[in-house]
Amino acid sequence: MADRPAADPVGLRRVLSPVTLGGLALPHRVVMGSMHLGIEDRDDGGAALAAFYAARAAGGAGLIVTGGSAVNRVGTGGVHYSVVGEREHAPRLARVAEAVHETGGLIALQLFHAGRYAFAASFGLRPVAPSAVPSRFSPDPPRALTGAEIAATIDDFARGAATARRLGFDAVELMGSEGYLLNQFTSAVTNRRDDGWGGDAARRRAFPLAVLAAVRDAAGADFPVLYRMSGADLMDGAPDTDEVLALARELARAGAAALNVGIGWHESRVPTVQAVVPPGTWAPYPARIRAAVAGAVPVIASNRINRLAQAEQLLAAGDADLVSLARPFLADPELIARSRAARPVNVCIGCNQACIDRSLADEPVSCMVNPAAGRELSLLPAAGFADPGAAVADATRAGGGERGRDRRRYAVVGAGPAGLAAAHALATAGERVVLYEAADEPGGQFRLARLVPGKADYGATIEYYAAELAALGVELRLAHPVGPDDRAELAGCAGIVLATGVLPRPVDLPGADGPNVLTYPQAFAAADRLGERVVVVGGGGIAVDLAHLLSHGRTDGDERNRFRAEHGLAAPLGVTGGRQVTLLRRGPRIGTGIGRTTRWALLAALRRRGVLLRTGVRYDRITPAGVLLAGADGPELVPADTVVVAAGQLPADALRPMIAELAVPYRVVGGAADGAVDAVTAFAAGAEAGRALRHESAPAPTP
Repeated sequence: MADRPAADPVGLRRVLSPVTLGGLALPHRVVMGSMHLGIEDRDDGGAALAAFYAARAAGGAGLIVTGGSAVNRVGTGGVHYSVVGEREHAPRLARVAEAVHETGGLIALQLFHAGRYAFAASFGLRPVAPSAVPSRFSPDPPRALTGAEIAATIDDFARGAATARRLGFDAVELMGSEGYLLNQFTSAVTNRRDDGWGGDAARRRAFPLAVLAAVRDAAGADFPVLYRMSGADLMDGAPDTDEVLALARELARAGAAALNVGIGWHESRVPTVQAVVPPGTWAPYPARIRAAVAGAVPVIASNRINRLAQAEQLLAAGDADLVSLARPFLADPELIARSRAARPVNVCIGCNQACIDRSLADEPVSCMVNPAAGRELSLLPAAGFADPGAAVADATRAGGGERGRDRRRYAVVGAGPAGLAAAHALATAGERVVLYEAADEPGGQFRLARLVPGKADYGATIEYYAAELAALGVELRLAHPVGPDDRAELAGCAGIVLATGVLPRPVDLPGADGPNVLTYPQAFAAADRLGERVVVVGGGGIAVDLAHLLSHGRTDGDERNRFRAEHGLAAPLGVTGGRQVTLLRRGPRIGTGIGRTTRWALLAALRRRGVLLRTGVRYDRITPAGVLLAGADGPELVPADTVVVAAGQLPADALRPMIAELAVPYRVVGGAADGAVDAVTAFAAGAEAGRALRHESAPAPTP
């Protein structure tokens, strides 16, 4: 890229220093971690998959690890996984390796077997595992592998490695963490055999060691083989620390090029990658492994590292030799290049909604804050860029230059997620954009979300978009509610995006207008001044966030220690200052709409802090003393000093009639379209609206 690197890119000397890994010369110490994308089997010859990885390589990624490629059909994690040994997948995988190499990157194919986590029934197969132990994570109970099948599976891994090398990959990674097959063999929870492959800790390690040996023999001693191992399974009955470290030492002696340390199983009741997990929480686990192998092999830290500054701290502390970042490369394909040039980075906010939630459902993966992720061929080329990875940088440089001569003017009304994405899409395409915002700061509902413990990074999203839009020449008019006085200016635009968000839905209850009753935006703004007893009328995602904020309290240690203590991983800490919070909902379920990998973790956190979650209630009225419910045995008072109404939203679409009269192409997106508060949809709809309007308002070609 043409940006001049900063002399000291924000104190990132260690993480951006070169390193050699298994004979591969890497430009820095960041590995792009494995993510299943849900497009691996798309019938496009691998075009979309190659575009995704090429954009990250063009943005500065050094060594990229692909999403898991199953070594056989019974080991797939879903219907859209690639299978390295099947003929139809070879051209797609080869295209990925070629595309990454063309942009100067390196790429490793992750060799994968889901074991009892497989969804093999989709192919008329039954999952296989060390023992016939069912899983809470996947629906189909497994059967135990026979000795002959174990030998055949080892051969499948070996053939997969040889195929990866033939297809042009620079290395392979063996997936031995997160509760998949190799990890299942190491744990007494899932390995109840009493033969050469189980019965004691040493025999439980035999299978992964045999796989590593076979893979190295098949691929060649000069072909790096990384091993993704579990630093802690976080399961009752899992291998203890001594067993984990013994495996690490044996893997190092057996020739692993690096140990990439993962944390937790999908069944664990300890969150590992959600926003409620403070960044850096898992640093002690790679640190132990690094000490145990004593420099014999590089150790890679992963999980809940979303900024290079955090990675720098891990390396400076001696906790790891490299770091693995996965979702941060979804959020910003130019993470490395931007960091080198001291430019703003689009930070991964740990929401899981468009990535892990979709991956586990075997749906195409994207990113809330970067809707172009996984859609590089449908969104970014529409802006006129041949190289998706360089789109934003090129637009920034060209915004006022040659490409700017014929720019048309567009208006975006509302600077919440949908409006920010629309303005960004239009500006990166070289158009002039005026972005109107009634508040004195952009961000919409993200301004509330950033106040919630664990969600401070939502504020980083606002900062990123504000900085990018400024660099792209977008005119941001804050504290400017659009009205009739703006009609003439809007009428002169080539297109308009209405993204004015939502309004809190009022409740039709006696007493709802009392002085002790607040809307949820009012409650977020006055969180420090609410009473000690708070009742929230409503139980959706915003109500859960508010309860999390109000019940969090203060701790006598940092948030990482607090998290470890709350989950039995460290000594208890004192916590003070949390309020008594009650959530009330008419319906049967609290947290409807929160993603599957996050909801359970948030509700568990609320219960630990004494939040009362009540469903199926019938409201009578709100009184100065609290909320009166109608029960079968008579009225019940739920006492409260403050009552907060968080009972849904209405579209803030009052400007729609005026805009419709202007005879200008327009789109209504985000909450203004339907009242929904779904940031994934809002960001995506905003980006799509910008793309669609450019095509709709484009001048007709000259005959």
